[in-house]
Amino acid sequence: MVNTMFSGIVEETGRVGESPNGDGRMLISAERVVSDARPGDSIAVDGACLTVTAVLPAGFSVDVMPETLQRTTLGLRRAGDAVNLERALETGERIGGHLVTGHVDGVGRITAIRDDGNARCVTIDAPAEVLRMVAGKGSVAVDGISLTVVDVYDTAFTVSLIPHTLAVTTAGAWEVGRRANLEVDLVARYVARAVSTMRDATRTEVQP
Repeated sequence: MVNTMFSGIVEETGRVGESPNGDGRMLISAERVVSDARPGDSIAVDGACLTVTAVLPAGFSVDVMPETLQRTTLGLRRAGDAVNLERALETGERIGGHLVTGHVDGVGRITAIRDDGNARCVTIDAPAEVLRMVAGKGSVAVDGISLTVVDVYDTAFTVSLIPHTLAVTTAGAWEVGRRANLEVDLVARYVARAVSTMRDATRTEVQP
């Protein structure tokens, strides 16, 4: 069975109509991503892969389980908040960003924003387990947006956003202090896992 994949190229920004309450139901207004949607389809909401439970006249609904609320920023979103939306890739589609699974690795926090010519440089503090898989000039998904890493520091990394990205995603409204969903590059994740496994195996072999 092939896992659902995304490209990190945001198709549109929707609005939260109803944030997750006791039953985990979330309503999101949208146009483009529901043009061919059906219940059971996958849509990435701020980078988190969610399953459509119903297609509505002006959007769709999803069920957000407690695990997702704990590991992503979706529990922080309130009615009226903008969210990045992307439909799952179909076989044969061109990938403009990088392969994204919609499984959030951790939540980061924006600590600095500065203009850099026609671009905007954003610094994001990240958990150690995420940062060790982030590499300069590599790819990372931030709130579902495929971005190229500029620099990596001890506790943070930077990305640079072009005007188009700022205009068509929620990134144009990002502010210092905002928390964002992070997903590392798929290849980096598997390489880190392989290296960890090899290290554990070596450690076991040298034990008396």
